[in-house]
Amino acid sequence: MPLFAILLLAAGTYGFRLAGPVLRDRLHLSEALERLLSTAAAVLLIALVATAALTQGQGFAGWARPAGVLVAGVLVLRRAPFPLVVAAAAGTTAVLRLCGVA
Repeated sequence: MPLFAILLLAAGTYGFRLAGPVLRDRLHLSEALERLLSTAAAVLLIALVATAALTQGQGFAGWARPAGVLVAGVLVLRRAPFPLVVAAAAGTTAVLRLCGVA
C-alpha cells in the first residue's frame, strides 16, 4: 500500500475519532435515536463476529472455530480477564483441531 494511502487512512481515522468529542455538544440527538444507534452498533458487531466465526473463504469454517468463539463468549459473559478469554478460545480451537474436528 502506498505511503500516501496509509497517511490518508490515518488522517480519516483520526478525523472520525476527533469528531465525537468535538461535535458532542453541538449535535443533539434524541434519547430514542441514541438507543437505536447503540443497538445498531451492537448488532453490527455481533454480525461481524458471526461472519468471522462461521465462514472461511466461501464456505463453512468447520466446528472448531465456532466452538472457540462460544467458549470466549461464555467467558466474556462471566467477566473473565481478556488474556484468559483469548487463551481459552485459541486453546479450545487448537485442541478440537488436534482431535480431528475440522
